[in-house]
Amino acid sequence: MRIVQYLDNYTAQITDLVKDIQAQIQKLKEYRQSLISEAVTGKIDVRDYNINN
Repeated sequence: MRIVQYLDNYTAQITDLVKDIQAQIQKLKEYRQSLISEAVTGKIDVRDYNINN
């Protein structure tokens, strides 16, 4: 019974981590899209941006 409880707790922790990571990925995608939109519309100037930094 202890093994089952341990595995249940461990898989629950993994599931929570996966959900958190997926939420972070979604926020990064939204941020990326926002930056692209602002660059295309000219709200931010990217002409002098150095890619090597």
